[in-house]
Amino acid sequence: MAIRVGTAGWTDPSLIKSKLFYPKGVSTAEERLRYYASVFPMVEVDSTYYALPSESNAKLWVERTPEDFVWNIKAFRLFTGHQTPANALPKDIAEELSSHFEGKRNLYYKDVPAEIRDELWKRYERGVRPLHKAGRLAALHFQFPRWVTPAPDWQHHLEECVGRLPGYRLAFEFRNRTWYDGKHDHKTIAMERDLGVAHVVVDEPQTGASSIPQVWEIATPDLVIVRMHGRNHETWDKKGLKAASDRFDYDYSDAELREVAKPIVKLSRDVKDVHVVFNNNREDQGQRNGLALMKILGKLAIRP
Repeated sequence: MAIRVGTAGWTDPSLIKSKLFYPKGVSTAEERLRYYASVFPMVEVDSTYYALPSESNAKLWVERTPEDFVWNIKAFRLFTGHQTPANALPKDIAEELSSHFEGKRNLYYKDVPAEIRDELWKRYERGVRPLHKAGRLAALHFQFPRWVTPAPDWQHHLEECVGRLPGYRLAFEFRNRTWYDGKHDHKTIAMERDLGVAHVVVDEPQTGASSIPQVWEIATPDLVIVRMHGRNHETWDKKGLKAASDRFDYDYSDAELREVAKPIVKLSRDVKDVHVVFNNNREDQGQRNGLALMKILGKLAIRP
């Protein structure tokens, strides 16, 4: 059993601007990553949600971090069913789809011709391959929007995501409460188990249909991910926020961290790896809270 604590990214503008985490003189991309990896044993990359991953970046990430440092990579937004603007696509793909964008602002997966879908999946896999080949890629994290429900069409899409990436570990995070409404929890876990997909436990504000309760279960024996989104009820569904740090603005208290540590430790007894990812990201909230949780977990928390 192993508990790895990390954060959702290491270069958030709010974090860098705060000057609260990185020491003076640590200012380049390489220096920041090397320093981060000296403090935490894992990280989640969210830039790959906004654009396809870069093979050259993945190679640099391998070179700049220790051999036991691992990565969770977010899935590209088009693959998770999110609306995708033209500027999120590779230039040549956007040009091929120019007729679509003449009349519409966004693209959805269902609108994409089959041959372009194939090409996008190939490019995504190629972008994460260096991490995978190095044994450093723990999971490809698929965070689905609130309109993804257990309906048959979406079930087929989930199956397609797994089929598109053979040999890779996927993790599914849902945003619609029908997946975990107290009646269908076991069915959802069973689906993840059948697909070989890691379960994601979320800690987040409970505001309605777009909020998922904590479901402390295991779908696969090798990995469970716990994502700490904060408990800021006022900003969870707020429209028009300019930065992610405005939405995920929350500072966990030590008491809250001790509370969540108990089920994390319990999970760790039955699964190979537990990843705890802090997604609260105003200034150094995630990093501070991550270090505080590691202290609470003591010897159970993996350290660099």
